[in-house]
Amino acid sequence: MQIRLNKFLAQAGVASRREVDKMIAEGRIKVNGQVVRMLGYKIDDEKDRVEVDERRVEREEGLVYLMLNKPPGYLVTLKDSFQRPTIQHLLPPLRKRVFPVGRLDYGSSGLLLLTNDGELAYRLTHPRFQVPKAYLVKVKGEPVPSELRRLEKGIYLDGKKTAPAKIAQIRSDPKKSLFKIEIYEGRKREVKRMFQAIGHKVLQLQRISFGGLKLGVLKTGKWRYLTRKEIDTLKKLAALKQ
Repeated sequence: MQIRLNKFLAQAGVASRREVDKMIAEGRIKVNGQVVRMLGYKIDDEKDRVEVDERRVEREEGLVYLMLNKPPGYLVTLKDSFQRPTIQHLLPPLRKRVFPVGRLDYGSSGLLLLTNDGELAYRLTHPRFQVPKAYLVKVKGEPVPSELRRLEKGIYLDGKKTAPAKIAQIRSDPKKSLFKIEIYEGRKREVKRMFQAIGHKVLQLQRISFGGLKLGVLKTGKWRYLTRKEIDTLKKLAALKQ
């Protein structure tokens, strides 16, 4: 299949298309042993040999890894029988179907990972592997230190205690306050229910990192392929053999 060189390398997780174009201009990429400097160059992804810095690059067969900056007002599903907006409307056409890793509520926003690597997705979301997820949380009112300590130590939701959390106060006000919270569980609406349990309704929730990966300059509603380094980071964090 004919495909642009920068797209092939982006899908392989080497770097973003823009970064790949810089690498092409720098003469760091070879196709079938020849340095390629032409932007927009196309290859046969099934036959051609591609090297970056003298190292061969092969796209993992069938495996796709994406990051999406989800806006509020989209369901984290690929199909909705009531025709409501879903994240499918924000994703590119893909030859392989991908699935969201974990949850983000309809009204929540931020970093969402998608892949068809089922083993990695399982490990990233299972509490046993303790993969951290961080959120910015705007709540109604001003939680007192004793309430926050309860959340940090764990509280009972549906008869089961939540895992310990890390909470940092960013802004505090009698009307509304802003916190950063880090958890590694993934129960349904967990962060919202935790603050609700201490009497403070969540007004806004944004996931800002997942397993150390951050949104960076990725704009709301936009997506990108993960780089090879990011994929390896997640696999290492999830104790998944390379």
